[in-house]
Amino acid sequence: MLRRDCCGLIGLLALSDSQAQEVTLRTVQQASSIVKYDPEGGPQRPGICMDVLRAVERVDPGLRFTGLEQLMPLRRVERMLGEGQLDVFFCLLRSPERERQWRYVPVPLYMVRHVIVQRLDDSRLVDSLLDLATMSQVKPVLVTRGTVLARKLDIAGVNLSEVSSEREALQMLTLGRTDAIYGQDVNLLRHIRDARLGDRVRLGRTVFQEEAQYLTVRSDLPAPLVERLTEALRRLEHDGVLRQLAEKYR
Repeated sequence: MLRRDCCGLIGLLALSDSQAQEVTLRTVQQASSIVKYDPEGGPQRPGICMDVLRAVERVDPGLRFTGLEQLMPLRRVERMLGEGQLDVFFCLLRSPERERQWRYVPVPLYMVRHVIVQRLDDSRLVDSLLDLATMSQVKPVLVTRGTVLARKLDIAGVNLSEVSSEREALQMLTLGRTDAIYGQDVNLLRHIRDARLGDRVRLGRTVFQEEAQYLTVRSDLPAPLVERLTEALRRLEHDGVLRQLAEKYR
């Protein structure tokens, strides 16, 4: 019993010593993704990914993140992460192509649901990707440029058009230039509220997929740093902080 207690004490001391070591990791904010990063949201609502990042800093005060004054489009974020110009990035969905370029910390940050938005007066029911592919033969489905979602729709045979943001997509939907937008529920709901379009558009009833956003790290980030980040996120998950932050932005 004494030996086991000593081993546990040594482990706690080692963890404490690791967290005392200051480390600065390079990252950026994602541009045009105000649910993730909102430069105009102020300290209370800086975006869910920025909130998670700050929570990691609080739970492990030795971890610091630099480069947050930079806002980068998603494709550039992916390129910089793949080339090792960034050490970490909060938050990205998984895909086989992405997993070949960098690593994922195995603690889900928050869940998103893939849904469509239609005009309120459009009564058509879209219950599958096959239905969506059929609809798209008349007018292409809109999806945000550079996302994993676009690749999935393309594989499913959906005729799509990529746009720069959910805001642009909603404008095109209300003007009748498309009949559906495919995206993440939390993002679409935020833009619908901001644009006050609740009386003109609606979310479809089908959830096409549900998946998690993760913290990503460059492929050659040292294992002790990856474990340190993992431990910080596990503590936030255990304490209910990640759940609370996800609810804050829904």
